[in-house]
Amino acid sequence: MNVVNEIKQAYYKANTVEKVIYIQVALFLLGLISQSFIENWLALKPTLAVFISQPWTLITYGFFHGNFIQLLFNLIFLFYIGNLFINFFTVKQFLSYFILGIISGGIAFLVLHPKGYLVGSSAGIMAVLVGLATKIPTYEIRFNLIGGVKLWIIAAIYVGVSLVGLDGLNSGGNIAHLGGAILGFLYTKQLQGGSDIGRFFEKFMNSIVSVFKLKKQNPLKTVHKNKNIKRKPTHKEQNVHQQKIDGILDKISKSGYESLTKAEKDFLFKAGKK
Repeated sequence: MNVVNEIKQAYYKANTVEKVIYIQVALFLLGLISQSFIENWLALKPTLAVFISQPWTLITYGFFHGNFIQLLFNLIFLFYIGNLFINFFTVKQFLSYFILGIISGGIAFLVLHPKGYLVGSSAGIMAVLVGLATKIPTYEIRFNLIGGVKLWIIAAIYVGVSLVGLDGLNSGGNIAHLGGAILGFLYTKQLQGGSDIGRFFEKFMNSIVSVFKLKKQNPLKTVHKNKNIKRKPTHKEQNVHQQKIDGILDKISKSGYESLTKAEKDFLFKAGKK
């Protein structure tokens, strides 16, 4: 029982990226009980007639994995790239990139792959990776043996491997990877142009969450109004805030993350948590 409580506490203390990882691990363990159920009801099939009868599989396939190795590599990569992502984007945008990447990869699979079935979160991870690389292409990730590697190079390698693998055994998976990559690139480009193509998804998710929120109100209960409620920032203040973020990102692109002052790093970290 203590182990269960510790897992619950770790989950509640985790950030959004880590919670997605916890969920995928739990669903993988659950899937071990009945792999056939996953294949029949939760994996994405390329047959249009089957998809029409199981439309939920366009999302559910991205939360299950075919084997432990696939799960392990996906979640290790998601942990590092996802936590870096939320330093430059909002948490809601992380979820939008990830889920919309899964959907985009699933659509690519449906359109271009005539056989088999699809599971795995790689398309969502590719959307997060390429979306981040499009925003901060010259940001360097340091590796012990080879030193710093720019983010755009890492993204290009993964996209290149997926292109080469289109004729391989995992052609369907590689098609989904490319679908996610395209979504990530377009999403960031649209954000840079002042348009958020994931806004509709955020509103949809908020509406779902609001349905499950139980609001218990006592009509005779005294209502206390807090005078210290934090006001919403004005449009002008939001523009100043965004300009400061853009200035820091420009500095990273030119001189690298290590060139930032402690105050700039703290500001960027706090901005990513909003």
